[in-house]
Amino acid sequence: MKLTSAQAAKLLKKLNDDYSAILEREAKSCTFNAAMGEDPDTVRPEYDYAAAQKELCELEAKIRKLKHAVNVFNATHTVPGCDMTIDEMLIYIPQLSRKKEKLAEMRAKLPKARVEFIRNSNIIDYTYTNYDIKAANADYEAVSDELSKAQLALDGVNASEIFEVEL
Repeated sequence: MKLTSAQAAKLLKKLNDDYSAILEREAKSCTFNAAMGEDPDTVRPEYDYAAAQKELCELEAKIRKLKHAVNVFNATHTVPGCDMTIDEMLIYIPQLSRKKEKLAEMRAKLPKARVEFIRNSNIIDYTYTNYDIKAANADYEAVSDELSKAQLALDGVNASEIFEVEL
């Protein structure tokens, strides 16, 4: 079966949803209650233990194979224009996101800000930035651009590059 990473992610979600549905169905039917004097066979839900286990095992094997194929593809395929594998990009993008968040806070600071007023005190405290706010703003813009570039490059690979997996 030939897939893109985007298609593999959707298939993996479907397989996991199917797996959860079987587990839920099994939980509802593997035991049951019957009132005293009631014939248990009249309220017994349909349940085949062996068939349920077989179905779960088959889905687990498909999920393992698919995840492994995606992992191998991610670890060996380089993202064009980024000089990194997909696996590295999946680490790099959250790093850039955290850096962008931090820089967003830093660029929003005032050079001098009054600290919250304390009652019964004549002392007024100020917080001063100990860095160049303009530099933080320039770094924010650069990181934001790099993040967008990385996300678009990864999206392009996920939507277009094909790998093969036997399910």
